[in-house]
Amino acid sequence: MNESANNKKSLTRRGFLPLLGGGLLLPALGLGKSNSKNTEDSEEHQILLRPDGTTVKVRKSVIEKSNVVEKNISNQSLLSWLKTKK
Repeated sequence: MNESANNKKSLTRRGFLPLLGGGLLLPALGLGKSNSKNTEDSEEHQILLRPDGTTVKVRKSVIEKSNVVEKNISNQSLLSWLKTKK
């Protein structure tokens, strides 16, 4: 009688595996996702070139609100702009 009481109280492999499997399924159900990350990904971005030659990711709404300095720029003026900013 004492052995059967010990078996019911101890956690066996058969009892532990469903708990482990259930814990591994939680990320697949999407319970750990936050809403703030989804709102950032929903807005589209565009990659632009900075004067130092690096690229930067900018939201399209910011680009639409910006002012265009020079629309049709030639290759020579672009190269001179890049060289003077370094």
